Amino acid sequence: MDIARTPANPDGNPEMADAAHAPSEPSTIRREDYRPFAWIVPETRLEFDLGLESTRVTARLTVARNPKADPSPVIRLNGDGLTADSVLVDGEPSSAWAMDGDNLLLTLPGEAHEIAIATEIDPSSNSQLMGLYASNGMLCTQCEAEGFRRITFFPDRPDVLSTYTVRMRGAKAQFPVLLCNGNRVATGEDGEAHWAEWHDPWPKPSYLFALVAGDLVARTDRFATMSGRDVELNVYVRDGDLDRTEHAMESLKRSMKWDEEVFGREYDLDLFNIVAVSDFNMGAMENKGLNVFNTKYVLADPDTATDGDFDGIEGVIGHEYFHNWSGNRITCRDWFQLSLKEGFTVLRDQLFSADMGSEPVKRIEDVRVLRSVQFPEDSGPLAHPIRPDSYREINNFYTSTVYNKGAEVIRMMRTMAGEERFRKGTDLYFDRHDGEAATCEDFVTAIEDGAGLDLTQFRLWYAQAGTPKVSVSLDHQGDKATLRLKQVVPPTPGQPDKQPMPIPLKLALFDRESGTHAGEELVVLDTAEAAFAFDGFASKPVLSINRTFSAPVTIERSVEREELVFLAARDDDPFARYEAMQELTTGHLVAAATGELGETEREASVSDIAEALRAVLTDAALDDLMRGELMLLPGQTYIAEQMLVADPGRIHAEREALKAELGKQLRSELHALYERAEQVPYSLDLAARGARKVKTQVLVYAAASDPAKAVELAAHQYDRADNMTDRQGALMVLAGIDSAERTGRLLDFYNRYQGNALVIDKWFALQAMSLHPQALQHVKALGDHADFTLKNPNRVRSLYMAFAGNPHAFHAANGEGYRMVADLILALDPINPQTAARFVPPLGRWRRIEPVRAALMRAELERIAAAPKLSRDTHEQVSRSLG
Repeated sequence: MDIARTPANPDGNPEMADAAHAPSEPSTIRREDYRPFAWIVPETRLEFDLGLESTRVTARLTVARNPKADPSPVIRLNGDGLTADSVLVDGEPSSAWAMDGDNLLLTLPGEAHEIAIATEIDPSSNSQLMGLYASNGMLCTQCEAEGFRRITFFPDRPDVLSTYTVRMRGAKAQFPVLLCNGNRVATGEDGEAHWAEWHDPWPKPSYLFALVAGDLVARTDRFATMSGRDVELNVYVRDGDLDRTEHAMESLKRSMKWDEEVFGREYDLDLFNIVAVSDFNMGAMENKGLNVFNTKYVLADPDTATDGDFDGIEGVIGHEYFHNWSGNRITCRDWFQLSLKEGFTVLRDQLFSADMGSEPVKRIEDVRVLRSVQFPEDSGPLAHPIRPDSYREINNFYTSTVYNKGAEVIRMMRTMAGEERFRKGTDLYFDRHDGEAATCEDFVTAIEDGAGLDLTQFRLWYAQAGTPKVSVSLDHQGDKATLRLKQVVPPTPGQPDKQPMPIPLKLALFDRESGTHAGEELVVLDTAEAAFAFDGFASKPVLSINRTFSAPVTIERSVEREELVFLAARDDDPFARYEAMQELTTGHLVAAATGELGETEREASVSDIAEALRAVLTDAALDDLMRGELMLLPGQTYIAEQMLVADPGRIHAEREALKAELGKQLRSELHALYERAEQVPYSLDLAARGARKVKTQVLVYAAASDPAKAVELAAHQYDRADNMTDRQGALMVLAGIDSAERTGRLLDFYNRYQGNALVIDKWFALQAMSLHPQALQHVKALGDHADFTLKNPNRVRSLYMAFAGNPHAFHAANGEGYRMVADLILALDPINPQTAARFVPPLGRWRRIEPVRAALMRAELERIAAAPKLSRDTHEQVSRSLG
């Protein structure tokens, strides 16, 4: 499953599932309490009589005692808001059942039985968008993590695997398309109704069940697998959206081919369906053979989708397809193992996207997400290991730590093993555990055995939370350079003391005169402190460390600005070059925001940054995609993370001041770059994408240094744009400047795309993320706009998540931004608690903010906590944030 992604910075930058919970005080589920389920369910047959307001579900489960579990005559069938209309055992009505909260407990006397249970549900009233729900006249499901129990009574836990046969019946006029997991095996008509029967031969857990019924059209294609299987591919959308599905289909075919070539994984059904749904909590869901997607990650054409949207679609399509093996064929034993499927699959989609586009730019983008979202999570009250030991509400563990840090941990194993040996490890993992519900330990052991590594100590990465800090110093004496490293893993909630972890660091030592190095090396810091000696240096070299971001750590070192300028201009590792630029500007902004920079030092620092940036702007060997990355200033959230206590207002002011000064000093170089890039015609090739990227970055610098010129350029770019990337980039800049052009272009954008929900989402987000001094008031007004609704997660995120990610507006000194987000959480929680809970973490970072704002943030959390009938999702996030 792909979690919904946070909007970009405006500058471009037991029976563990069986515990009963009271909403106000959720019980704690612990990994150590895991026990295999007492019964296996080899076969599940489901019958659906479909209706928007009333759907009748009959479930027939073949069950048998589990020889690997403690014996019990009672089978616990999870439910959530369900009522059993009838319960039959072996074809006869049973009275040997009782309700335990939402769950149905049934006593079974023998070794094997067939259970039949009928329920009736109302999809139209399901605003949580979990289970079976209605979306604009269509029926669809979302079952991960615990949504299947909202459809029928079942042992709704990931280690209960079953083969599914499903018969769906519904009105032909209302539901002309009937889809489910697996292969369609039969169809028929029944008067004004019709039916379809589906069979999935591969055992799966209930969270991978999927059903869609509605009035849809499909783009159809075919794919021949490496063994010659002919697979029918369909991308289903609403009528009118079909012409925006070509990129999704091509991304799917590329994903299938790539997984065969790189991981040796072949698709295993005769049919692969994707359905785009406008009401969806997540990005997409990997249900076996029937992937359900948020429309955001399916629909694209040049007029309505940015380059980032095209990349996002390709990445998410790949992610969900790759789950067919890393998540479906091998699934999780329990939800504590979530990173087993998500961390591994994120790494796979990152490698795929890197191969499809620019590898260094993709790496930088992934690290930027990690630092802006996961690092703050790791240093705050919600910190947890990638394999947590306990949880209260599983929906709250679909986090950047599980996904993005989980991917980085597996990437480190790949770095230490090398690509060839890592492939041997993954092949062994797939061979050993195909058809099983596995654990993170199973995966690490397979890599260990296949790659010939000892990963005993490395397992600490799965158990310890927090971002390691690595102190670095380089000494030089005679012809020897000595690298001294020291690691500290900071305390996190529940883990005050940490052990050293293996940290693989790629490095190179540059000769200052020639600007070259003798080769990249890999060192592994696996103790609290270590020293590494390098011979053959007549003078002190320049250190380039953590190249390609080989470990998800924070590097702490005292380094001269001249060395950073050297690396920013000459490092041959693109990520290290980017890192030098970031380190150079971050050091300046932290010192400036904390009052540690005198005027003389400030001028010298800005001059050094300008020199490094000038080298970037004028380097003919650089492609524009990479140039655009090097032009980006570090985001305000990342800068704040470098301080013990941050003043968001001061950070914003200093960042804008630096941007303005760089814009002035480099005006001629920036405008020359813009004029060159403006001549590149639209296409999706890397050169054209790079040209569009640097154009927007030039506008960003102009907006800070010469707003009148920025308005002129941005309005011109908007008016002549033949693609959404240029149009949105121009409007982003205009949205932050108070001008008539701002008002006119925002109105034009709305009128041009009114009725296109995904593009109107952009319209909301651009205003919520803008640098306009009245951005907070604009968001308040947009909350009352006729096109705004709390019932659509995309629309909620487009306005309020974008706002929460806009530090200068969210951190308004009077606390109005905090109050707005708290009001949203309280209004949204009864409608969609899963989405509401995702707005808590921005308030939860109050400990790292200066005292006045911190008190205001904490007060809003306390107000939320005091609300009656708070959902489990939101309650857990708030209580942990308050500590």
